[in-house]
Amino acid sequence: MKSIRLKIAVLSVFALGQSFSNFAQEQVLSKSEAIALTLENNYNIAVADNSVLIAENNSDILNSNYLPAVFGQAGANYTIQDQRTDRDDGGSFELDNAKSESYNASVNLEYTLFDGLGRLYNYKSLKETYNLTKLETRETIENTVLQLFSVYYEVARLTENVEILEQTLEISKNRVKRAGYQFDYGQNTKLEVLNAEVDVTNDSINLMNTRQLLENTKRDLNVVLARELQQTFAVDTNVIFIPKIALESYLDLAKENNVRLLQTESSITLSQYDIKTSKARFLPTVGLTGSYGWNESITPASAFFGGSTRQNTGFQGGLNLRWNLFDGGASIIQLKNAKIAKENQLLLKEQINLEVDRDIANALGNYENLIEVYEIQEQNVITNKNNFERSRERFNLGQITSIEFRQAQINLINAATNKNLAKYEAKFAELQLLQQVGQLLNVEF
Repeated sequence: MKSIRLKIAVLSVFALGQSFSNFAQEQVLSKSEAIALTLENNYNIAVADNSVLIAENNSDILNSNYLPAVFGQAGANYTIQDQRTDRDDGGSFELDNAKSESYNASVNLEYTLFDGLGRLYNYKSLKETYNLTKLETRETIENTVLQLFSVYYEVARLTENVEILEQTLEISKNRVKRAGYQFDYGQNTKLEVLNAEVDVTNDSINLMNTRQLLENTKRDLNVVLARELQQTFAVDTNVIFIPKIALESYLDLAKENNVRLLQTESSITLSQYDIKTSKARFLPTVGLTGSYGWNESITPASAFFGGSTRQNTGFQGGLNLRWNLFDGGASIIQLKNAKIAKENQLLLKEQINLEVDRDIANALGNYENLIEVYEIQEQNVITNKNNFERSRERFNLGQITSIEFRQAQINLINAATNKNLAKYEAKFAELQLLQQVGQLLNVEF
């Protein structure tokens, strides 16, 4: 996972020191830089990274029960008692307020030599859980990257639409000037001037609304990047599609790289370890114990002996075996449930296989369709641009009315904005296809 993120983050190096856009003089936020900022700052990714760290800690040898437990113990006891001792000859001896003291300290060791291999499969399960968590984090990163580009491309689309509407407004303003001059010289009516002014008003409002929508969408992008909302920037409006031959090679390996299928395989492996861990409960546990300790006891004088102090130090070791011959049936139930859980995972795998096949087919179909739509819209822009230029020449010569000229202008605006929409929809569909085939984080944007 670190290698994947490093590969993407390295791309950001080339984004530093970007040039400024010609129309707004804002620093360009390149695609690679946007990805790097997202990987560094996005809150969902940060939470997912922490989950990986927790899983990594859990899979460490220190959490495996393979290492012995070493602990120290110490204690002290102090008692005051009235004692009476009866002798065999019938006499007795009494001692009031007899004091006794005892002290002990030891270092102890406990180690499980064998537990039916339950410890082994539990350790392997923790390792596989770590692998599954990394796959879940990869899925989070993929979804966040898609979210990023959904907003990034919307900013790019609106940026290009603003440029189109600015050019449209400039043409409409020039038309007002021309209509005013013609009216002054008696070449047209006041109605032509008013129509031109109405079109300027409409174009101005469209431009204002699009600019406001652009600013709102930029703030949306800053949220994904987890940075200041008022951070200003421009985006890269260039779009390069992946060659068809590369996509075909990705499709061939889709089943091996799809993150959902990889997660399913990991879950099946975990269920297999659960079964083996459950079976281990039917076997005995063999443990080793050892200690090195010191003890001291001080006893009061008695009828026959004077007060005494006793000390001892030394090693003690032992070997023990525990075998649950019957635990009320809990182990049997656990094993049965583990086998059912594995069966559920196998059924889920079949379902996910079918869903992934559908998702890949849908993503490929959407992509191919949108690419074709984009190519048609590109040609449509060329057609409408030629039509607009001819209409402008004829309008300047007085051969068509202002309404006909305005219609040609609107057709060009619609064609250009539709082309922008088709371009970014096709590119986003490509990213969705790359996610389905497991290559979203392995390509350059």
